[in-house]
Amino acid sequence: MNRIKPALIAFGALFFIILLIPTLLVAPFMDQSKGKLSEELSEAKKDAPVLGESPLDVPVYRSQSKEIENIALEEYVIGVVASEMPADFETEALKAQALAARTYITKQLMNEQALSAPKGSVVTDTQMHQVYKSDKELQEIWGKDYNWKLKKITEAVAATQGKILTYDSQPIEALFFSTSNGYTENSEDYWQEPIPYLKSVESIWDEKSPKFYDKEVIPLQEFEKKLGVTIKNSGSVGKITGLTPGKRVATVEVGGKKFSGKAIREKLGLKSSDFTWELKGDSVVIETKGFGHGVGMSQYGANFMAADGKVYTDIVSYYYKGAEISDADPFLTKYTANK
Repeated sequence: MNRIKPALIAFGALFFIILLIPTLLVAPFMDQSKGKLSEELSEAKKDAPVLGESPLDVPVYRSQSKEIENIALEEYVIGVVASEMPADFETEALKAQALAARTYITKQLMNEQALSAPKGSVVTDTQMHQVYKSDKELQEIWGKDYNWKLKKITEAVAATQGKILTYDSQPIEALFFSTSNGYTENSEDYWQEPIPYLKSVESIWDEKSPKFYDKEVIPLQEFEKKLGVTIKNSGSVGKITGLTPGKRVATVEVGGKKFSGKAIREKLGLKSSDFTWELKGDSVVIETKGFGHGVGMSQYGANFMAADGKVYTDIVSYYYKGAEISDADPFLTKYTANK
């Protein structure tokens, strides 16, 4: 029996060593891997923009409830970006949109009578100002995609928090639209007022937009009624007599009357003032390029620029010539002081 004990002890020791070796070999790598993973997660968390507290509330007239709702500024910007630009757009494009949205509301807060809004509010939640949807409304619209879409847009807003676009030390008219016809439009060629930072620039990316082309077929009688004209049996709708630097219709003659391209677009409800038309039987067939007024930042252009590697500062400096990114605080403080 005594001869067996040393053998058992030796066998037990060997068995213990066999079990211990894998642990000794792997342990250093486990610690290193764990440390590296912790560092990466910590770094990712540190890099993710966090939305800070808003400096003030925005009184918004809610068109459905017909009530005025006071909404924290940055929450308002989130609701605008979520309503005005698809959440699946590139993050840098969303940042550019957030900057434009915050600039717009800052300028509106400084001049409450600039655009009509019901008494006690500074903006509506419609296209008259900027489209805004509440968190509850976004949940209903987005459904199962709500979490990732809200997270993406919130981070884009947080990345630009407290910043607006200025020119000559004043907030700009941060106009934007969906899709250009290949060029943006000079402000004076659409609204008559020349604005130095709203100048026509080439926007070659927009042809890839799903909203680049459109076709409208309007019954001739409806066409005549909307424009207040009579089309004679000449086989022609009218004559385009001038183009803008942005390649849109500047002037046109129809039925003995003269119109601006903007007027035709608005009266007929066209997607763009870059149009051609043709009389076919009892209808007028109108083809357009682009979607929107064409002044300022093209949203699809911004998205394609971002996809090409441009960051939001590149985007806004391209579409708003000479504008600078500045702190919003001095302007918001002035609004608060005047309340």
